[in-house]
Amino acid sequence: MLRGLYTAAAGMIAQQRRHDTVTNNLANIYTPGYKQNYAPARAFPEMLISLINSGEPGALPIGRLNTGVMVEEILGPVVQGDLLETRNPGDFAIVSHIRVFEEVDGEQVEIAFDLSGKGVNQNGETVYQPQAFFTLQSAGGERRYTRNGKFYVNEDGLLVNENGLSVLNRNGEPIQLDDPDFGVLGLDDIRVTADGQLLYAQNGDPITDTDGEPVFLMISRIDNPNQLIREGGSLYRLENPEEQPPVIVDNLEEVVVYQGYIESSNVDPVQSVVDMMTAARLYEANQKVIQFYDRSMDKAVNEVGRV
Repeated sequence: MLRGLYTAAAGMIAQQRRHDTVTNNLANIYTPGYKQNYAPARAFPEMLISLINSGEPGALPIGRLNTGVMVEEILGPVVQGDLLETRNPGDFAIVSHIRVFEEVDGEQVEIAFDLSGKGVNQNGETVYQPQAFFTLQSAGGERRYTRNGKFYVNEDGLLVNENGLSVLNRNGEPIQLDDPDFGVLGLDDIRVTADGQLLYAQNGDPITDTDGEPVFLMISRIDNPNQLIREGGSLYRLENPEEQPPVIVDNLEEVVVYQGYIESSNVDPVQSVVDMMTAARLYEANQKVIQFYDRSMDKAVNEVGRV
């Protein structure tokens, strides 16, 4: 009888995590570049139930029984969100539509991806659509990735994000916005092209680094965005970047940078509210099952035990 009690308790824990995940999505509905999470549930391993016969050798198999569900991990499809025009020169957005091809009978065939960024190749294997990210540098010198393009220029002339992390150029160096004639540049003084090149807004001349090379925003391509680990503050990191190193994007047909826009979150508010209500109702249903078991055990101990 206690098996059902444990099953209901596992269901309550799973629905609580699901409810927390949806609540977090709704709380970040206006966070630029936020990608919604979802909590898929999976069943516990099945158990083989057998009937033990005391007078005969061996056991008679009855069948398999599942003992509950669990939320194994929190997933978040990193797909494109809508663009919101702000006309703020410090706001940047990425529109990413990276195509993937595979060779079939000597020809290159494009893999079709659904709205969640998943596709299936000719071998029946699930593949994910690569995504592009702005590349930042943490205080420890490690690279971080984000789709939140709200950038600022600090007092040292470095282009940074809201948390003070430096924005990197294609050479992997922090972008320094200062001019020997005008001092530290403001974001009103620069213009960013579709391929991420920084220009002087006044005359259209390219902004150069200390080596005299044009400055481009580093846009990194992540082939499997599901390998990204969330760190908060709209930041992601790769746990093992050596195994699948990001590639610098310079293809205007697949990735375009827009200045004066931000990418809104990809949270669906209507579906999120429905999911939150569903999780609450399922939580209550499992709670009633536990209350039923509690009353049954109370009768078994206090009433049946007296007979």
